[in-house]
Amino acid sequence: MRTVRNVHSRTVLAPASAVGALLDRLGGDPDPLFPTPAWHPMRFDRPLGVGAVGDHGLGPYRVAVHEPGRRVRFDFLPGPHGGATGYHEFTVRPLGPDRCRVEHVLECRHGLARRLVWHLAIHAGHDTVVEETLDNIERAATGRLDAPVRWSPRVRLLNRLLWDRPTAVALPEGARLARGAFPRTDFQDAWQLPLRPGMPAEPEAWEGVLRGAPFPVVGREGCEILLGKDAGHLDFRASVLVADGHITLGTVVRTHHRGGRLYLALVRRVHPFMARTMLRRTHRRLALAAPDAGERWVARPPAGR
Repeated sequence: MRTVRNVHSRTVLAPASAVGALLDRLGGDPDPLFPTPAWHPMRFDRPLGVGAVGDHGLGPYRVAVHEPGRRVRFDFLPGPHGGATGYHEFTVRPLGPDRCRVEHVLECRHGLARRLVWHLAIHAGHDTVVEETLDNIERAATGRLDAPVRWSPRVRLLNRLLWDRPTAVALPEGARLARGAFPRTDFQDAWQLPLRPGMPAEPEAWEGVLRGAPFPVVGREGCEILLGKDAGHLDFRASVLVADGHITLGTVVRTHHRGGRLYLALVRRVHPFMARTMLRRTHRRLALAAPDAGERWVARPPAGR
């Protein structure tokens, strides 16, 4: 195994105490630093402190050192993406009363296969996430950012490949419009994704989830929008529900005769793939269009920071 060492640093024109206070909000609510919703958020099983376990989508780590306002170190733990041992950490060092140096260091030991994955794919994404975190530190601490990091084609591809995939769920109780759409249903399913911090929580923002197959809105109630269309062979309804930190795309269908049942028997084989694809694409599109963590922090009223 060989050791990979990766270092990023930046001088920030703000007091170390102010930047350190921001660092202590990593993984919190709100977190002004980690670049969400474009990337999977950093989450912990408890408030940031020694012993807290968390991850940001590529495997778990534990907080090994936390010096409030100065340093936080995460030790990697075995997980589904295992094969590495080591740590990553942030440190804040004062350079004077109104300047400081922020540094992120990753050091880990990889086997051959994992090292190849690191160099061919993960490295570029990791560098971008760290630089975006430093961007957010600078933006949140100073209120401005002159040169934000830009994504390379490789990073865009990696982001797309690693994007969350919808999971099958029962049609939620909160999808009352879909549940009451027909006296009986011949088919129903639902697919769900978690909302990342900063993503829109208004169902109207998700109306375009059925892009390429536009259906009129036939009902609105609370956090749910119902789209659909009636035809001679079957009636179709799509429920867009934004509730409990998730976006759920549900479908209910009622057939009218044997031809409708035959059509449904054919369509239901490709419907799950289409529903998952449309939900995932819309999820990523809205996430990439949303303000980043640092932008949201600067826009918050001072009392809410």
